[in-house]
Amino acid sequence: MSDDKKPLNFEAQIEKLEVLVAQLENGNLSLEDSIKAYEEGVKIAQACQATLKNAEQKVEILTKQGEELVKQDFNTDEF
Repeated sequence: MSDDKKPLNFEAQIEKLEVLVAQLENGNLSLEDSIKAYEEGVKIAQACQATLKNAEQKVEILTKQGEELVKQDFNTDEF
């Protein structure tokens, strides 16, 4: 598959994952290439999940209380 050593940004990872999924769905890959594409897709998906988790932890919500804006940590448990 890809021998690029430079890490891809999130959007590029998603695009690469979409390409891999399309190749797998097409069914024209050999068994060996399908396995390689699947393994690469799993690695990319895990990296994307880690990126999203990290971003989620950094998100803060600004809430207006009276005349002031107050920062709160984003908590998905509340939704």
